Amino acid sequence: MSKRIMGLDYGSKTVGVAVSDPLGLTAQAVETICRKDENKLRKTCARIEELIAEYEVEKIVLGLPKHMNNDIGNRAKKSMEFGQMLNRRTGLEVVLWDERLTTVEAERTLIENNVRREDRKKYVDQIAAVFILQGYLDSIRD
Repeated sequence: MSKRIMGLDYGSKTVGVAVSDPLGLTAQAVETICRKDENKLRKTCARIEELIAEYEVEKIVLGLPKHMNNDIGNRAKKSMEFGQMLNRRTGLEVVLWDERLTTVEAERTLIENNVRREDRKKYVDQIAAVFILQGYLDSIRD
């Protein structure tokens, strides 16, 4: 059985998590990991490590929030640092994936599916993680 790939949408207070099916064809939402402080990552990393073990993950795809003009801003730098830390902690390859507009797309999907506004916040990060991972999965199949 093949190992899975994990997709992450890293935000200042949340991390949306998705994993691929064992064949690497589709991405499924798993959960949103929340933290109170942007810089308190110990519990976030510990939870990601638990999910890596549970789903037998062999690679991580991390969203890279570039500006529309392709510049790397502060959020993208923080994502890159987070990716390096995950690589050091897990020993897994971390692929940075352009995530421009995935949150907008995730929000639109939730609206189209009549998810109530107060419930959308719970799901938007994991749906964005699904879009990030699915984009990567589609690209490696082409």
